[in-house]
Amino acid sequence: MTHRLFAPLLATALFVLAGTAFAERPPAPLTDTSSLPVLGDVWRDANPYRDDETIAAVGRTLYNETCSKCHGPDMNAKGHPAPPLRRLQRYCRKVQDAALKTRCLADVDHYFVTTVKQGKYILGVEHMPAWDGILKQEAVWAIKTYVDLRSR
Repeated sequence: MTHRLFAPLLATALFVLAGTAFAERPPAPLTDTSSLPVLGDVWRDANPYRDDETIAAVGRTLYNETCSKCHGPDMNAKGHPAPPLRRLQRYCRKVQDAALKTRCLADVDHYFVTTVKQGKYILGVEHMPAWDGILKQEAVWAIKTYVDLRSR
């Protein structure tokens, strides 16, 4: 009797795990990032390119190549499967205290980088691919800079 209940549960678990194991990795972007200041291998805690319009221009190209398919060309995600990115800093923008605002922005940066690097999996289903090893730190921060400047 127990094996009749266990078999479907095991089959479901294996299906979910197989889905994450065989998830297709996204291709590396073709965008030239050689103009971005080199940040090295150690990931920064906060966006080192914040508010830099020149960096945001590269970030825009990278966003369009790697993110817009799911988050939408204008980041509002209408008609797209992923959440809108324009909302990432909405609470931080309301903070008046400068030190607290800096901490808030760093928290959002951490969330963004972690999600981009690790991807997003909910109940074993891939909702966003992991970009770790595909996008370098410079590219991720350039995209974040573009998103932040467009979200104001």
